[in-house]
Amino acid sequence: MRLLRLLLASVAFVASASGAVAADFKSGVDYMTLDTPVRADTGKKVEVVEVFMYHCPHCNALDPALNDWVKKQGDKIVFRRLHMAPNVTEPQAHAFATLEAMNALGNGLHEKIFHAIHVEHNRLNTDQGLLDFVTKNGVDKTKYLEFFNSFAVQTKMKRSMQLVSEYKLDSSPSIVIDGHYTTSPALAGHGQSSVPAAHAALFQVMDMLVAKTSAEKAAKK
Repeated sequence: MRLLRLLLASVAFVASASGAVAADFKSGVDYMTLDTPVRADTGKKVEVVEVFMYHCPHCNALDPALNDWVKKQGDKIVFRRLHMAPNVTEPQAHAFATLEAMNALGNGLHEKIFHAIHVEHNRLNTDQGLLDFVTKNGVDKTKYLEFFNSFAVQTKMKRSMQLVSEYKLDSSPSIVIDGHYTTSPALAGHGQSSVPAAHAALFQVMDMLVAKTSAEKAAKK
């Protein structure tokens, strides 16, 4: 019986300590709070946006763990990505917007682009190079070019650039929670000595912000 009480006390202590760590996350230190929130039209679900770039090695490193985190959230969140770009002609951002508009990023194509750039050292930094790559990976060339040159994709890219500006972001990867909070491996993982540790810290902050936002949405019912 005494052993059982000790075990229960240990579990309670660990849970309390974990809660204390989560409670210690601070705006301006582990995440930022936007002065002017950006509207997220996701209803009761929490919007989570990753702002990334294909050529960014830190984005490539985060991608597998982020995919796992998203799967664990189930239907609590709506997840999407924005490709950061300096202008609407940036090849990788243009390719991403095109493939997303086509619903063609499934079946591992998103991951294949990362792999080609960071493992195979295929820079994929021209429109033609990206066209050749995606068509070799099963994307219809005619349909791709139709979307690539469409007004809808140009509008999509301009909106993405506008959102990145409204989120007050200038680096990637960055995470936006429901248009109210932003964080990143560098911000949440400050002081960590390894990339996995920084990622783990990021996901703790994201968990806290998703829970906080869910509670705020529920309170507005």
